[in-house]
Amino acid sequence: MRFSDYMRSRGSKQQNKKQAKSDQIEQQHLSDYENKKLSAKLDTNISELKAELGNSSDVVIRELELPGPFKAKAVLLYIQGLVDEMRVNETVVEALQAASLNEDPLDRPEAALKEMKNKLLSGGRLEDANNWKELFQGLFTGNAIVLLDGSTTAIASSCVGGERRSVEEAKSEVTIRGPREGFVESMRVNTALIRRKIRSPKLWLEQMTIGRETQTPVGIMYMKGLVDERVLQELRNRLGEIDIDGILDSGYIEELIADQKWTPFPTYLSNERPDVIAASLLEGRIAILVDGTPFVIVAPAIFNMFFQAAEDYYQRYDVATFLRLLRFFSFFLALAMPSMYVAVVGYHQEMIPTPLLLKLVAQREGVPFPVYLEAFIMEFVFEILREAVVRMPSAVGNAISIVGGMVIGQSVVEAGIVSPAVVIVVAFTAITSFVSPTYNLGIAARLLRFLLLAAASTLGFYGLSLIVLLVLLHLTNLRSLGMPYMKPFSPFMGKDWMDSIVRAPLWLLRNRPQMLASDNPTRSDLDVKALEGEEPVQ
Repeated sequence: MRFSDYMRSRGSKQQNKKQAKSDQIEQQHLSDYENKKLSAKLDTNISELKAELGNSSDVVIRELELPGPFKAKAVLLYIQGLVDEMRVNETVVEALQAASLNEDPLDRPEAALKEMKNKLLSGGRLEDANNWKELFQGLFTGNAIVLLDGSTTAIASSCVGGERRSVEEAKSEVTIRGPREGFVESMRVNTALIRRKIRSPKLWLEQMTIGRETQTPVGIMYMKGLVDERVLQELRNRLGEIDIDGILDSGYIEELIADQKWTPFPTYLSNERPDVIAASLLEGRIAILVDGTPFVIVAPAIFNMFFQAAEDYYQRYDVATFLRLLRFFSFFLALAMPSMYVAVVGYHQEMIPTPLLLKLVAQREGVPFPVYLEAFIMEFVFEILREAVVRMPSAVGNAISIVGGMVIGQSVVEAGIVSPAVVIVVAFTAITSFVSPTYNLGIAARLLRFLLLAAASTLGFYGLSLIVLLVLLHLTNLRSLGMPYMKPFSPFMGKDWMDSIVRAPLWLLRNRPQMLASDNPTRSDLDVKALEGEEPVQ
């Protein structure tokens, strides 16, 4: 089925279901605070606020008396750590204490509130809070809230501050050549990093709030005119259907909007490099930013993207092609190398040269376990060691990863529990699993490795071939936001092969990936003949 037909059929089948569910979720999202209006009495609002927040010590409630003939009373609210307190004092407190109101807030509250906004609080972005939900949203997003006695509307002044992690090099994908900056936990900082890469008015950002309790800001960033509107609308629908109490990381979103729930393969790409996200946006993809996490989701994603590193486009195409082929080969070894060894040694000894077979037989003398059980034991031990290294402090973890691997490997061989060949195979497999630029794809290989081991230990190469065939069928049935996961291999798209297993020269990559940016498929108008040998302009 073509991508356009899939999206059309999916939309027609689920339109009524989505509409009914969206209405239900909308009613569920209506909290009690949204229908609860602010009182015109300041003392009532203060009492209600203290009761709702439980007299929390980090909530500052500062009562003020404004100068002037009416002696109007006001209250300043903010949360320590979420605001810049120096900015609050300079733009809000000093402004309130510098001038008086000419309108009586008790008699003319709307006029007094408008005067306060125009004259007193002109130092930052101002928003009205007409109910308790808007007041709490402004309070917990780093705003200073001003309540005026006699008015049922509060003023939220943007004073966002507090301690934040500075922009530094990305930790998950380190490159030798390329930008050194990475995303941080602030969504506003992350959007600014992307806009520094793409200085275009076509870069649009939509924002929504997900999570009944966390009220997490989630942003959708895309290039208007390049993105497929059907895919964009499908993403909006899926995000709108999320009904959960909290979103603490982009991994929540990635799992909740997945096309297939039961698969070990990641169907969305998460990355913390602004240059990678900018390149994906220019291809017509969509970036999903979640406040509080440095990882940005790219949708839709395909299997081939998990073998592409940012550095592939910052060096020569021949070097990038070699490294990309190396990653594909390493992934296959990380997936199937232990099971291939078990199948050959346990069932197909005729495939091994005689001198090597004699050495393997000599190594296995005295080993009490069959070859498949040896492989299972060593794989399980190395997985435990890998997890221990990840969870321990970096200074201790580095020592354990080296010393622990050497000690365990040598000890089990000397004790006669496993043969040296199995240790070599498992150790080399562990090394190849780290070649992939994406950590999530390596986890999928680690999980499937045990399944392949079980198949190879029962039926040899026949069982191994059967499981590999089933994995390939599973991959061809996967979709990412409606797009075929194995594109351009299945369905076959010849033009996209120039940036799949290999990386063609940049002057040949003239078109964006098929199925993306159908209205604007051309991204380069370079004259290839002019680049191949014409005389330079003097």
